[in-house]
Amino acid sequence: MPFTSGGAEGAVDRRVRRDRVARRCGLSGDDIVFDGHMRGRFAPSPTGSLHLGNLRTAAVAWLAARSTGGSFVVRMEDLDRVNSSTEHEAGQLADLDALGIDWDGEVVRQSERFDRYVAAIERLDAAGLVYQCFCSRRMIREEIEAAPNAPHLPTHSYPGTCRELSPEERTVRLAGDGRAADRLRASSGVPAEDAEVVGVDDVVAGRYEAAVDDVVLRRNDGVPAYNLAVVVDDAEQDVTQVVRGDDLLSSTPRQMHLQRLLGLATPQYVHVPLVIGDDGQRLAKRHGAITLADLAERGVGPADVVGWIAETLGRPATGGTRPTRVPDLLTGFDVATLGGGSVAAPRWARAVGPRS
Repeated sequence: MPFTSGGAEGAVDRRVRRDRVARRCGLSGDDIVFDGHMRGRFAPSPTGSLHLGNLRTAAVAWLAARSTGGSFVVRMEDLDRVNSSTEHEAGQLADLDALGIDWDGEVVRQSERFDRYVAAIERLDAAGLVYQCFCSRRMIREEIEAAPNAPHLPTHSYPGTCRELSPEERTVRLAGDGRAADRLRASSGVPAEDAEVVGVDDVVAGRYEAAVDDVVLRRNDGVPAYNLAVVVDDAEQDVTQVVRGDDLLSSTPRQMHLQRLLGLATPQYVHVPLVIGDDGQRLAKRHGAITLADLAERGVGPADVVGWIAETLGRPATGGTRPTRVPDLLTGFDVATLGGGSVAAPRWARAVGPRS
């Protein structure tokens, strides 16, 4: 659902959208700092239920977009055709709705967009930037262990094993199992020596730089890779701000490099801290009741989750009124004020012990 952004007519459309968001949230248009060009997104993988960390990230992404009068879209990153399901998708959308998080337009599914990804790969291939890779994960791991990467390359980056294979060598390998992945030729020379360093100025994480390796564009089973798909989708959905977990910060230089090669705009990036369990590790099932369904069995409802999200954002109850829906946090929200550092899961979500 693209923006109508040109001239006076576009300005009117954006004000109407801002006022519509404000009314939906029980606010006036003046309560929202107007930047109608903003478009945020939440893009989960429908392979299970959303946990507290996912829900917090979704809330921040929604608040960042809606607080400026911008739009917000939801995309299902269902490239994992084995574990993704419509049941998980429906459950995730229901959880967002339970917290008061809405979205504009229809939900987009990556599984329905393979033609877009193939077209992008073909453009890169026409520019001489794609080559076939026959390496298994084990082969790559063994080569990395035998010849460690240059210090400026990302950890576990591809060492470039297949990038200079001769046509004869490729023919022989294709005659084997016939399965090859497509990789991006990220640099013109030896990866460890000539890798391009790309930097991102993240709203929360600050400046982050990393060299770009020969990232996979299409897996050897024919499925487009995440880094390519997310770049194509964000551009086609007119996403101007990407809010996501900081575990994906290291992937951002690769994605920005792809954006430049494909002539696509780079959105603003906001990588928010992960939620961790009491053992200091990222939130997982072993930490206890971490989904809305699990929490409901303990008598913890969506309003309690919103209250916890508010506390982690430094926005507790004001004037004796406790926030119960994410829209209650809109007034005065500024994503630029978010702090870094991990976020602790609430005590009532822990595996052992009563709610407190």
